[in-house]
Amino acid sequence: MTSTDLCIDTLCVTGNPEYRPFDSTGAVSVPIYQSATFAHPELGKSTGFDYLRLKNPTRDYLEKLVASFDHAEYGFAFNCGMAAITALFDTFEPGTHIICSDDLYGGTERLFNTIGKKLGFETTYVDTSDLQNIIDASRSNTKIVYVETPGNPLMKITDIKKTAEYAHSQGIILIVDNTFLTPYLQQPLSLGADVVVQSGTKYLCGHNDTLAGFVTTNNKQIAENLEFVTKTTGSALPPFDCFLAIRGIKTLAVRVERQCENAQKIVEALAKNKHITKILYPGLKETKGYEVNKSQAKGSGSMISFYVDSVQTVERVLKSVKIIHFAESLGGVDSLVTYPATQTHADVPENERNERGITDKLLRLSVGIENADDLIHDLTQALEENNYESI
Repeated sequence: MTSTDLCIDTLCVTGNPEYRPFDSTGAVSVPIYQSATFAHPELGKSTGFDYLRLKNPTRDYLEKLVASFDHAEYGFAFNCGMAAITALFDTFEPGTHIICSDDLYGGTERLFNTIGKKLGFETTYVDTSDLQNIIDASRSNTKIVYVETPGNPLMKITDIKKTAEYAHSQGIILIVDNTFLTPYLQQPLSLGADVVVQSGTKYLCGHNDTLAGFVTTNNKQIAENLEFVTKTTGSALPPFDCFLAIRGIKTLAVRVERQCENAQKIVEALAKNKHITKILYPGLKETKGYEVNKSQAKGSGSMISFYVDSVQTVERVLKSVKIIHFAESLGGVDSLVTYPATQTHADVPENERNERGITDKLLRLSVGIENADDLIHDLTQALEENNYESI
């Protein structure tokens, strides 16, 4: 039996049977090879591992595991999601024009607008939920289309298959940030994308206790370039963090299922609250990208953005939640509420934020695995003008 014969929820637990066990001990848990260097048997011979920055058995296992989720030949683990994106763009030439989703994690946008600009990259932001916008933004030097779907934080949905078809007709590479849905719910490579990036800090690790980033691809040239960049810049994920990621992945399927169930219940409750003016969630039928998301993903995820009636309500919610934490990040077992205007997208100029819809009345909720009724209770009391101190 090979990894291609197994369902992803089984792979999360058992790992790739083609790459087990590590040694003769029969250890069920993957060992942490906390070694900076590896001895050579003799001159000209290697065990396959030479130096931690290049390769490590724990990381090697993790990279193969994550790659198998995406049906990818190559996988790379980095010390955070931004390190993964940075390493990937270090493989492209200065002067490259990039078309990006305008509904993109603020840290990625900061990278493109500062360091990327300094390195000679040109970036155009468009609403990639409409393919015509990508077509209209294309130039002779356009080499990359970079999308995040669902988008962050406005949940815009990009049609991966149609975008890939257009990109490939123009010799353009399609990169998809799959952080919000994970390979458990959406597999962009199977839909035509060339590269998938994701912040493993979020759903894959799943416990808000470590940072990680991943890149998967079937493109040999990109993989070889990434291997060189990783070896040269030293941004690969350390062994202990690899162990934490592997441990977290074991429960990915059950966590995501519970989180999606909770999210659906919370959306239904928020829709009835007088302080909520609009809900952004791919699972709502009135959402513009509902049908597209349904066609390319097997779930709507557990990220919910919503507008409230006033800044005072925002302040009240962020001060009054008791179970839900007012904190950045997402995807962990703990529910988190984030204020994009001052947190994830603080570096986007205010006028641009407002034009896109990232206003001072927008909140983003990452739904955890707590009891849904308790989460609804917590949100409800926090939204009310006369909320009480404890629940």
